[in-house]
Amino acid sequence: MPPIQATPMQVPTRPTLPWWLRLPAAILPVGATSLIGGLATGSEIGGWYAGLVKPSFNPPNAAFPIAWTILDVMMVVSLWRLLGARPATGPAQGGWRLALVAFGVQLALNAAWTPVFFTRYALGAGLVVVLALLVMVLWTIKLSWRVDRIAAWLLVPYAAWVAFASLLNAAIWRLN
Repeated sequence: MPPIQATPMQVPTRPTLPWWLRLPAAILPVGATSLIGGLATGSEIGGWYAGLVKPSFNPPNAAFPIAWTILDVMMVVSLWRLLGARPATGPAQGGWRLALVAFGVQLALNAAWTPVFFTRYALGAGLVVVLALLVMVLWTIKLSWRVDRIAAWLLVPYAAWVAFASLLNAAIWRLN
């Protein structure tokens, strides 16, 4: 007799906003975060930041907007998927809400890092913020995994980039 194999339990989902309403609901917070970052870095890249001593692994300045554009699109798709994956009832619904809260907190930390680092020139405080951001992105991935695995996977490159940014922030702080 063959062994009984367990199949993953499918959590029924409750209809949420239609995709065309979820799309702006995902674009707006990620876009606002990106706009804050762009406004905070724009004038500082050629000035204050250019004068800092940087580690040998510092990417060229042109790499940052390319990387962030790709990551922002992936975050929008991830959030769009999460918004559409609302479980119908039970404890899974609480997990879905917690995943959305974690997503919002990590976006707030993302938006906070750039002004702290580039506008206030607070390298040490920037390191604290970016490390908190890394923890929140990883937690968001964990929580999202329970709700929508594709949404979680879409955040993995973001976590890798934030880990790299943490290392870069620490190195710049140490060198300056």
